[in-house]
Amino acid sequence: MADFIGRTSELTLLDKRLKRVETTGSGVALALRGRRQVGKSRLVQEFCDRVGVPYLFSTATKGASPVEAVASFLTDLRESALPSDPEMVPVLDSGNWPDAFRVLASVLPSTPCVVVLDELPWLSEQDSLFDGALQTAWDRLLSPRPVLLLLLGSDLHMMERLTAYDRPFYGRADNLILGPLNPADVGAALGLGPADAIDAHLVSGGLPGILRSWPHAMPALDFLRQESADPAAPVFGVPEAALLAEFPNPDTARRVLQAVGAGDRTHATIAAKAGSREGALPSGTLSPLLRRLTEEKHILALAEPLSTRPGKPALYHVADSNLRLYLGILRPVYEQVQRGRPDAGFRLIERRWTAWRGRAVEPLIRQSLELAALTENLPWPEVETVGSWWNRQFDPEVDLIGADRAPIANRIHFTGSIKWLNTPFDPHDLATSHRSAAKVPGFEPGITGLVAATLNGLHPDINPKHVDLVWTPADVVAAWQQ
Repeated sequence: MADFIGRTSELTLLDKRLKRVETTGSGVALALRGRRQVGKSRLVQEFCDRVGVPYLFSTATKGASPVEAVASFLTDLRESALPSDPEMVPVLDSGNWPDAFRVLASVLPSTPCVVVLDELPWLSEQDSLFDGALQTAWDRLLSPRPVLLLLLGSDLHMMERLTAYDRPFYGRADNLILGPLNPADVGAALGLGPADAIDAHLVSGGLPGILRSWPHAMPALDFLRQESADPAAPVFGVPEAALLAEFPNPDTARRVLQAVGAGDRTHATIAAKAGSREGALPSGTLSPLLRRLTEEKHILALAEPLSTRPGKPALYHVADSNLRLYLGILRPVYEQVQRGRPDAGFRLIERRWTAWRGRAVEPLIRQSLELAALTENLPWPEVETVGSWWNRQFDPEVDLIGADRAPIANRIHFTGSIKWLNTPFDPHDLATSHRSAAKVPGFEPGITGLVAATLNGLHPDINPKHVDLVWTPADVVAAWQQ
């Protein structure tokens, strides 16, 4: 994936803000956050290259002292196209951010320009006064000038805090969350058809850092076979680096994440798996950790059963499918690869692939149906959210619920089943779907629709009239193209 792919809407949003700078002659600030390897720096560099205005791109170094950080910033400024004369940028030995920002303001051109501060949370870690210095410089020196200030960071919680109501920069910057590339973009980047594009998205998590090493038109299992011979492959390195960045020590939070990645979904099973010889992890320890991993770190996602009545229990899963693959399959594969046993590692992938893919694709299919509903491309125009339903016994579990709101709906418009296997959706699957749907609170016989999401279509023995919507790989990918 050599060329820049996708991100059309994000580039449009950035261009819109630069046009605002050009029109008003005043500064605009934007905080851009997203997980590591999602492509924040690449997106902004592409934007800077396209717009053709002078820009500064300065990236912080983790662990650098304030003196080193300021010196690096001024070096980047001196080497950028902002100052008309590099000699105008002095050398500061104080590590003083207010002075550094005054230098920046003094060399800004009178025409629109872009200033990028990448890995901003590291600057805040190094110097507790940085946020306040940035706010003061913005208010007094930078915002009256025609500058687009882009603040980038991978620590999602710290980036959220940057513009929170109790922080100095509150109300001064727009916020943009950069997610992974969607399945349509992945397919276009790699030259893959819909089914293979979905597999590639599940393996890579839509992360450019992995997709860049993916050969054109290569199916997912062939790619994993190739990567299994390389201990330094990004498919291993990217998720491991993310784990080390978020959890540098093997603490309780990491054990909880590993338990969820291994397939434990409920509070009770996670507590048992992440516990110790003394027993399960106490609720007083686990509950705050789960909230932190979902609400602050955004590493876990939480789902509640969707119907017209409240339901329990809530279920957790790893939000990034690449990290989920690593925790569920690739970590033991990586151990085999490091021992010089790539064939053994790939055999492990082959044994677990079908079951893992069948579960991992479910959130992606729900998202695609929800996107199609919001663009009025489903038979049920009132659907606004798509989830799933289960009871306390997990008998049954209904893969798809289309409703007017969540988690407690006024009306259920459709139920459905996901069969992402190498065989078609058959009469047995249809009968199971009907039996399971009848137990969902809010189901209305003869009114509530039925959706079959299937990798390989309907079995010839099924009358298509008995299914209201067949959702195929082509439909999943098309939902992101609309």
